[in-house]
Amino acid sequence: MAYIKVHVLLFLLPIILAIESSLSYERPPPRKSTFLSLSQDLDSSSPQQVHISMVGEDKMRISWITEDSGSPATVKYGTSPGSYPFSANGETTKYRYILYKSGEIHNVVIGPLKPNTVYYYICGPFTSPEFNFKTPPAGFPIKFAVVGDLGQTDWTTSTLDHISKSNYDVMLLPGDLSYADTMQSLWDSFGRLVEPLSSHRPWMVTQGNHEVEKIPILHSQSFTSYNARWLMPFEQSGSTSNLYYSFEVSGLHIIMLGSYTDFGPGSAQYNWLKNDLNKIDRKKTPWLIVIVHAPWYNSNTAHQGEYESYGMKSSMEDLLFKARVDIVFAGHVHAYERFTRVYKDKANNCGPIYITIGDGGNREGLASKYQDPKPDISIFREASFGHGELDVVNATHAQWSWHRNDDDEAVVADTIWITNPSCTL
Repeated sequence: MAYIKVHVLLFLLPIILAIESSLSYERPPPRKSTFLSLSQDLDSSSPQQVHISMVGEDKMRISWITEDSGSPATVKYGTSPGSYPFSANGETTKYRYILYKSGEIHNVVIGPLKPNTVYYYICGPFTSPEFNFKTPPAGFPIKFAVVGDLGQTDWTTSTLDHISKSNYDVMLLPGDLSYADTMQSLWDSFGRLVEPLSSHRPWMVTQGNHEVEKIPILHSQSFTSYNARWLMPFEQSGSTSNLYYSFEVSGLHIIMLGSYTDFGPGSAQYNWLKNDLNKIDRKKTPWLIVIVHAPWYNSNTAHQGEYESYGMKSSMEDLLFKARVDIVFAGHVHAYERFTRVYKDKANNCGPIYITIGDGGNREGLASKYQDPKPDISIFREASFGHGELDVVNATHAQWSWHRNDDDEAVVADTIWITNPSCTL
């Protein structure tokens, strides 16, 4: 009887969450959800859900899952197809979530690697399929794809297809990845869905509200699945949590913050952020980017009045302003919006540009209602699915573009040249 009750609760919980979240605003109908099963071409020992992430300036973490145990956490790699003169070993973990048991989660760090170089690799046994990735360049120019709130619907598939054609170097994802919402098989489906991209370029992610997955009594720990499956290089930046960290790449210092862990003054995250900002050398990394999930500036009617937004803004906005952050990307709101440079709710040439990019393709649909009149600090806003691209040309100029996913065609709907530095005090 208890087994049946747990399954009923797990079935109803995503429905309840969707109903609650839809009461504040009306979303248009989304496209159907997608579920990707294990390919018939693979067996239980085959690597699946392969994704890579940066570790320091010249290393990469290769992560994958196997259905059964016994497969070695080993990556063999080289710069020519079919030839793997280098090898590295890593760690294997797994987790439980109520009645769910994960597969074997393998994490292997490889390197040192040469910049702007294609590497070919296999995961585990020699029967593994061959994958390949390109390392980011050593310096400018560099191109980022930016997309939040991906989920796994037909819109997601279209958005990923557009991103795959953009020839980006690094993916930045400000939270809400799989929309599993406690249904752990959806994490596996998401990993398979994004593998063609995530095994090919580094994906640097942070968590959103859909990654919390905490259920009173049944599962009291937050972020169990996210932390187990999407390990980021937090320790390398002096962080003690996988929920917030920083990394440097090709002249940029990028900070990934956690909207759903403590962020108030005196918290571990707040103190880490202060220390991290103080260590930045703008001569080495002239660009400073911050990623959060819950937006600090938002003129959509969706997600107004949430503590994760106004509380984090109140706690950390001064730190970002004093550090001369260039851009703050956020997700959460299922639409696109770009603000001018802002500080304390007013236009300020020394403040960051705030961009909401939570329009990847989730199952909940778009947030189509905006506040009227439009605030003066809001420059462009539109409720459409899509993705963004940030081309950092050199130490002083970058181009941002938002690509609307219009009837499956990627249409450039908003673009701006960003100059750095914008001001001095």
